[in-house]
Amino acid sequence: MADLGDIVRGEGARYLQTRFVPSHQRKALRDIARCRTEAMESVTAKCDKCGAPYRLFCSCRNRSCPLCQSEARQKWLEARLEEILPGEYLQVVFNTPKELDVLAQYCPEEFYDAVMRAAGQAVIDVGWSELHARLGCHAHLQTWGQSMAFHIHVHCVVPCGGFSEDGSQWIAFSPDDLPRKALSSRFRALLCKGVRAAARKGKLDRLPATVSVEKILAKIMIREWRVYAKPPFGGAEKLYEYLSRYVYRVAITNERIESYEDGRVTFWWRDYRHGNEEKLCALEAQEFLRRYLTHVPPRAFVRIRSYGFLGNRNRKRNLEHARQLIGEAGAPRTRAPYKPLRLCPACAGRDERTLHFVSCPDVVPQFDLPLRPPPIDPIAA
Repeated sequence: MADLGDIVRGEGARYLQTRFVPSHQRKALRDIARCRTEAMESVTAKCDKCGAPYRLFCSCRNRSCPLCQSEARQKWLEARLEEILPGEYLQVVFNTPKELDVLAQYCPEEFYDAVMRAAGQAVIDVGWSELHARLGCHAHLQTWGQSMAFHIHVHCVVPCGGFSEDGSQWIAFSPDDLPRKALSSRFRALLCKGVRAAARKGKLDRLPATVSVEKILAKIMIREWRVYAKPPFGGAEKLYEYLSRYVYRVAITNERIESYEDGRVTFWWRDYRHGNEEKLCALEAQEFLRRYLTHVPPRAFVRIRSYGFLGNRNRKRNLEHARQLIGEAGAPRTRAPYKPLRLCPACAGRDERTLHFVSCPDVVPQFDLPLRPPPIDPIAA
């Protein structure tokens, strides 16, 4: 079975020759093509089960690579689970209109920044105006749907409670008390204001001359924007576990790729509009790469942000104060720190897809890379 690395090694060179590719997307292609192959350095590891030494290829550590960042993802999840407050949580999803996709294609960093600021501020503003409480939230930007088409939206994890104006009381509320229409209206106003401000400062000058920001905003301002606000199934823990799958990767996992043959890629996707039915999607390999690369975030762009009393500066102190006001002043639940299990090929078995063993690609790499000779010892990753 093929993975994303096989597709990049087979199609990447032709893709770069026929299209303009920004530097952050070029870097993602190069890193994914090299990840856990002969092009990367290898190190000696010791099996945690039998103690036998074996060789391990290094990973590229690119945040867009589906093989990397599992340890960072698990540590992020553990940190969020330790911060969960007693009480209910709310999942709020802000969706942007399709007309704004053109801004993301030409000016991604400026537009994504405006979207995240508008989503986080909308939760804070509506919480204060409607509930008279200072709320907090974790926000995570996603730009893709199941078929890897453009779908810009922000997931917000919101505790159902906040501080009073003087911080002396904890104001709890029901998930139905945070009005969806008010969130939609406030998000729309803040995002349109942010886009106009970016245009005035010249941050959207890369847009084509035929694209008018004011015409786009005038068209979408008269519509109600889609905002989802419901309690998560299974509580806050399940919601954080769901978001952790997308925190350090983009668009698709190797497990969803069914095949790569004759210049076509087939992958599984879930149709949420028709009962979560799983379907197969077949694309030309060049179109598959184009869709994937449109979701690679700009260099150094932060896709996970915190707002309100969950902001990074005073988060620990605010959480301790919130637990005292709620009546749960005890220490938060502690979990054993995450430690990845390293097994040699003999102990791990032969399931290459599940255990991420490095396999020699069937397609000869087309990138001009300084390849190293493969280590002699058995190799796993």
